[in-house]
This record gives sequence, C-alpha cells and structure tokens, in this order.
Amino acid sequence: MNEINFNFENTSFPLAQQRTDFFSLWIKHIADLHHKQIGELNYIFCSDDYILEINKQYLNHHYNTDIITFNYNKSNTLNGDIFISLDTVRENAKLYSNNDFNEELDRVVIHGVLHLIGFNDKTEEEQLEMTTQEEVALNLRDVSRETLQKNINNNKNVSRET
Repeated sequence: MNEINFNFENTSFPLAQQRTDFFSLWIKHIADLHHKQIGELNYIFCSDDYILEINKQYLNHHYNTDIITFNYNKSNTLNGDIFISLDTVRENAKLYSNNDFNEELDRVVIHGVLHLIGFNDKTEEEQLEMTTQEEVALNLRDVSRETLQKNINNNKNVSRET
C-alpha cells in the first residue's frame, strides 16, 4: 500500500503540505534503513484530552502522554496508528528540546516509527537504544530534505517544460 496519512483530531494545528511531504520521505528513509516497507501508517495529531481518552480506553492508563503507537505490522511491512498529543509535544519541547517545537515534534514522529520497527523503551537499556536510534534518524533529516528539495525542483522544471 505504501501510504502515510496525517490526520488531526481535537486540535487546530495544521501541518503545511511540504512538512507532511518531508515527514513521509523521512519516515520511508528510516524504514528502508531497517529493511522495512511502509504499508499504511496513520498519524493522528491531537490534544491532551483526546490522547488521554485513547490511553484510558485502549491501554487502561489514566495519564497524558506524548505518543501512543498501535502496531498492526505484517511481516516486514509497517502498519499502525500513531497518536501524538501536540499539547504534550509543546510542553516537552520546553523541557527537552530548548523550546524547539519542531525538533521535539520530529523526535516524537520518528519515535512512533521506531516502535513499529521493533524498538522499545520499557527498560533503561531499551530507552538508551531508542534514544540512540532517534538521534540517528534525526541526523538523517537533512538527507531527506535534500531529496525532497530535488524532487520539488525537478517537478518545477517539468512544469516549465510542458
């Protein structure tokens, strides 16, 4: 299927098309590095209230979190629903990312994919490996941005020629 969807629930925060295009390319790049294919990924950006209800209903947890990942993988194909609370990402940016919302959002977006790839963060050792994998992925953002920019430029050139 090879589809990444971006949805918004109970939040007014829009992502620009170029940002979602970048996320899609970057996520595919990280999946490729881990020898995985993209099936269907659904990102649901939401509020604290919304993710709290998801957390209560499906996980019986009565607290807020920045991300919940539901894994529906089939073999080496990544499939899942990834809920991200933009409220919590905003608060965590102040604590962990020098108040850089986009940096923290990138980290959380890729964190969900890393869970689908097979990385966990329950133990201290797993948390260390997850953080290492997040850093690797964050450092590869520029490669994805360059590829996206080349694609945009190529599309502009094709449009001019026709």
